[in-house]
Amino acid sequence: MTKLITTLIIIVLMTASCNSQSSNGEAIENGTNSSQTPILTIEGTTIATRFNVPSGFERTAESENSFQSYLRNLTLKPDGSDVLYYDGRVKSNRVFAAVVDLEIGKRDLHQCADAVMRLRGEYLWNTKQYDKIHFNFTNGFRVDYSKWMQGQRVGIDGNRTYWKSGGTASNTYASFWKYMELIFTYAGTLSLDKELKTTSLENMKIGDVFIKGGSPGHAVIIVDMAINKETGEKLFMLAQSYMPAQEIQVLHNFNQKEISPWYSSKNLSNLNTPEWNFSLDQLKSF
Repeated sequence: MTKLITTLIIIVLMTASCNSQSSNGEAIENGTNSSQTPILTIEGTTIATRFNVPSGFERTAESENSFQSYLRNLTLKPDGSDVLYYDGRVKSNRVFAAVVDLEIGKRDLHQCADAVMRLRGEYLWNTKQYDKIHFNFTNGFRVDYSKWMQGQRVGIDGNRTYWKSGGTASNTYASFWKYMELIFTYAGTLSLDKELKTTSLENMKIGDVFIKGGSPGHAVIIVDMAINKETGEKLFMLAQSYMPAQEIQVLHNFNQKEISPWYSSKNLSNLNTPEWNFSLDQLKSF
C-alpha cells in the first residue's frame, strides 16, 4: 500500500510538471500569455486584421476616410511572403513581420522617403484630394500634382528648376505614378525632413514619420497605434522601404519580441529599429 501511494504521488507530480512546461512553451511561442489572444492572425489581410493588440490596449479611434485609417487598413501579402526588390530579387534580411501589397515599379526608386511620400500621395489621390498632393525637390522646388494633371511638366536646366508646358493633361493612375517617380528621383530624406513639422510622443499619431535627413538618411512611418487608457502607454507599428528600392514592409520589434511588431512608448529614450536608430526629436508630422 505504501508503495502504491508513493507511485501515485510521483505520477501526479510528473503530470503537473509536464502541464507547466507545455503552458510556458505556448506562451513563449505566441509571444503573449497563453490566456490572451496571440498578436498574429495569419488569415488577416490588412494591418488591422493581421495584428491584434496586446491585452489592456485598444486601437486608437480614427475617422473612416482619414490618412490614419488608410494606413491601418493597408492590404498585406500572405503571411510569410518575401520582400522583393524592384528587380525581383528577394531581400535576405528578414526584419519584417509583413509585406504591404503595393506595386513599386521596375526602377531603383521607391526607397525609404519615397515610400513615405508614396503612401501620402496614394491616399490623397485615392480620396481625390488632388490639390493637397505636393512635394519638394531637394533643391526646394515645390511640385504640385494639380499642375502636373493639367499637363505642365518640370524642366531642369542645371540648378534651375521650372514649370513648362508640353505634357498631356491627365489624371489616370499611370500619370500619377509618373509624377511620383519624378518625386522619387529628385526628392529624398533631406527634402522630406524639411517639409515635415516636428511633433512629440505625446502628440504622436498614425501617419507621423521618424526621419533622419541626409545621405545616408532614413525614414519610417507609423501605420497603426493603440493605447492603454488606464496607464496612457501607447503602442505603435512601423513600416519602411529601404535601399535598393523594395516593397514596403511592417517592421519587427526585436527589442520587445513579446509585443512585436508593436513598439511601446513606455520609457522610450530613442527608437531602435532593425535597420536604423532614431532620436525622439526626429519624429515629424505631415
